[in-house]
Amino acid sequence: MSALSGIPRQTEHSWLNPSTWHLRTRLILVSMALLVAICSAVGIVSYASMDVFLTRQLDEQLAQASHGRPPIGDPSGRPDPLDARGQSIGTLNARILGGQVSSAGFLSSDATRSALSPSDAAILLALPANGRPVDRTLSNGGYRLVATPTPYGDVSITGLPLAAKESTEASLVWTMVIVSLAGLMLIGLAGTVLIRRTMRPLEQLSDVATKVSKLPLDAGEVALAVRVPASAAHPGTEVGSVGHALNLMLDNVSNALEARQQSETKVRQFVADASHELRTPLTAIRGYTELLRMTETFTEDGRKSLGRVQSQSERMTTLVEDLLLLARLDEGKAPEFTEVDLTQLVIETVSDEKVMAPEHVWQLKLPDEPITVRGDTTQLHQVLANLLSNARKHTESGTTVVTGVMRSADGSAVVTVTDNGPGIPPEFVSRIFSRFARADAARSGSEGTSGLGLSIVESIVQAHGGTVEVVSRPGRTEFAVRLPALRPAMA
Repeated sequence: MSALSGIPRQTEHSWLNPSTWHLRTRLILVSMALLVAICSAVGIVSYASMDVFLTRQLDEQLAQASHGRPPIGDPSGRPDPLDARGQSIGTLNARILGGQVSSAGFLSSDATRSALSPSDAAILLALPANGRPVDRTLSNGGYRLVATPTPYGDVSITGLPLAAKESTEASLVWTMVIVSLAGLMLIGLAGTVLIRRTMRPLEQLSDVATKVSKLPLDAGEVALAVRVPASAAHPGTEVGSVGHALNLMLDNVSNALEARQQSETKVRQFVADASHELRTPLTAIRGYTELLRMTETFTEDGRKSLGRVQSQSERMTTLVEDLLLLARLDEGKAPEFTEVDLTQLVIETVSDEKVMAPEHVWQLKLPDEPITVRGDTTQLHQVLANLLSNARKHTESGTTVVTGVMRSADGSAVVTVTDNGPGIPPEFVSRIFSRFARADAARSGSEGTSGLGLSIVESIVQAHGGTVEVVSRPGRTEFAVRLPALRPAMA
């Protein structure tokens, strides 16, 4: 497994990359939230300052309107303040004497007096006569009122409407809202552009990591040519330092992959050369053994020893042929494809196994119609022989082995080899197709296995574009080989 196989696989286009998109969205939302908070704080402070200013200004006007001194004498003989010059439209004046409101009214827009309603009179009677302005809501709207006691024993009330103040404050609020929204939109657009530009180096890093994560780095020749662009790999910035470090890591990984590939190539070449060279002496050993058996006379122990030499040479020859086949498959040598009657091939292979292991129960589950695939007859025969041999060698006498052939829904051919033996240890299932893998590593001798049979099965099936799987539990072990459907001939 490659050191980079743990890099998460992401979408190819960084703009659609979920991680980058979420990060960009969070940055924009955080920026907008900060801007909203700042605008809100500025608006609140501005509104409060404007309210204090307008209230102070209104209080000054109210003080000027209420500080006029009537002539000394009987209160009933003093003129009505509303009749004084310079009174603004909407001004309220009233006089409270003996718990009753008199000389009260609003100055209308036509410079005439408008009477107060009973509810207005009740509000005026409830005002504290301390000379401090207060806000009240009357029938004409909001008013700033001040009740001032006079030297004549009565109370003079003066009021100015709050409409102008409220209108100014409303205009301020709307102005700030519109300006803030426009500013937020402009700043949001500018921030988005800036964040995208700032995030572009990270997107380039993400693209490189995504491309590398999709490369098959575990085996074979790998061209790890992808790198972070120089613009995003400048050590002068934080992101550039990450890009530079990633390029250094990719250089190191690329060198390691090249060294691994060279080592694998040398090993495959050695195995192929050694296997090829060993075929000749092994053939000679078998030939001389047969010659000695036919021409010489041996004791019983001598014949057993000679038979042992012959069986071991045959086993060694099989191992050499397996290694040579794996080396050829590793080199990518394509099988010699022809149309293969898979049903007939299964019948012939199972018949051979019956002869070799009559103590097992061999059964067939075949379809009514023959199933044909494109493949190498010799190699597919070896796949079946290895699976059946595996079932024979690792189960007791009397075990039932069922070989089936079927056509799946997608048209592919499926061959299954199922036995009711003790099953495969769970910890061994994950590496059962590895080379030289054996459940019992201590097992050796003529009945032992080299650990190459199932590895050859997997290599041949993969060379045919198929897959092989195993499912095992005590009492049932099934190997399933799936081969691509036979494509119809072009008209």
